[in-house]
Amino acid sequence: MANLISRSLIAALIACLASAGAHAQGLIRDTEIEHTLRDWTDPILEVAGLRPDDVDLYIINDPSLNAFVANGKNIHLHTGLIIAAESPGQIKGVIGHETCHIACGHTITRTRAAEVSMRPALVSIGLGVLAMAAGAGDAGAALIASSQQFAALNFFKHTRAEEAAADQAAVAYLEQLGQSPRGLVEFFENYRYQEVLSEARRYPYFRAHPLASERIRTTRQLAEETGLMDVEPDPETVREFEMMQAKLIGFLEPAAQVYREYPRSDDSAPARYARAIAAMQAADISTALSQVNSLIEQSPDNPYFHELKGQILFESGRVEESVGPHKRANELMPDQPLLLINLGRSLIARGEPGDIADGEEALRDALIAEPHNAFAWQNLAIALEKQDKRAEAKLATAEAAYNVGDLPRANAFAGRAIKDLESGTTLHRRASDILAITDPRLPENRDIYRRQQRRPQR
Repeated sequence: MANLISRSLIAALIACLASAGAHAQGLIRDTEIEHTLRDWTDPILEVAGLRPDDVDLYIINDPSLNAFVANGKNIHLHTGLIIAAESPGQIKGVIGHETCHIACGHTITRTRAAEVSMRPALVSIGLGVLAMAAGAGDAGAALIASSQQFAALNFFKHTRAEEAAADQAAVAYLEQLGQSPRGLVEFFENYRYQEVLSEARRYPYFRAHPLASERIRTTRQLAEETGLMDVEPDPETVREFEMMQAKLIGFLEPAAQVYREYPRSDDSAPARYARAIAAMQAADISTALSQVNSLIEQSPDNPYFHELKGQILFESGRVEESVGPHKRANELMPDQPLLLINLGRSLIARGEPGDIADGEEALRDALIAEPHNAFAWQNLAIALEKQDKRAEAKLATAEAAYNVGDLPRANAFAGRAIKDLESGTTLHRRASDILAITDPRLPENRDIYRRQQRRPQR
């Protein structure tokens, strides 16, 4: 029993520390933002001795300031951190820090640290149980409730050295790239005040990455020793940073805040970008198109401006007009899964002769690059159904459901598909595979099915 409690609390502690605040508003998928962050991250990974293809980067739609490594070699960045950053160097500094946690093996040592940290917590739980058994219910409950705080404090004691090592490594990575480590120092100094706040009021990042004056001083000293503190980022990096922030603010913040950040008097490209997106969100299509058209006129070979124009037109019901901008985005930046999905969706919705087949082709090309993209599978199911390929459409629906974790739906549609698919074919085998791995009788699937059955029916 003690081992069971220990393991569950360790798992809870690591989950809390690694992903505090990532509860969950979901992932952001955007070709432009993903490309910008990968362009910044991959060189850091390489100088750290990692293969970029082995490290996934996720953008979490959460306004809190946080970044962390979880589930192996996966770096997660909150939109709140990206928006709050004052320079590209601040984001790069955080990425460098998180890269060390992977390259330096901290994901393994932290599991061990969590095991050690749980020992005082288990003692507290044991004392709490005894107190409750003796009739001191309130005291026992307080002891048990305090167990996670004891564990967290002990965990941070074990990981302080790792945080310092990650700071040093981040400075070294940027130095090897000839880039200024000033951003990392500025990031820490800007949030020095977090140390005087209560644990509950701190940003999630600083709960798992506690700051200390000595740590900040050491990081600044190391950064100054590089001789690169005054090296400015190149203009293209600054442009990417400003456009990324504008895009996130346009999509995620209320229109009033967008216009405070980017007033109409601001004629810069980031300002027009944010206002175009905010206008689209507010169904002010005339303003949205006016702003994005001005951007295209200024930068006709920017695929992301054409992508946005296609999205504005599609979401406002002007489906026929949306195909052209999406085609142009794909011409300017071919073989990008998310751009291909947008094009496929517009073609299928337009439905002119040849459109459905072309849309299917675009979606299949996207799925070659991203075979687990549920949205692509959903749209492929629509294209197949429109072509009376009903068994294949059911299988595509099963794929979509499986890739969002809806095992009951995946199982049901795979079962319907397999009845009409020719035995021995690749599609038949895939339907059979989905049936097998979503079988409700499998022990690992039972809890998922129970939770699904408890959901209120709509």
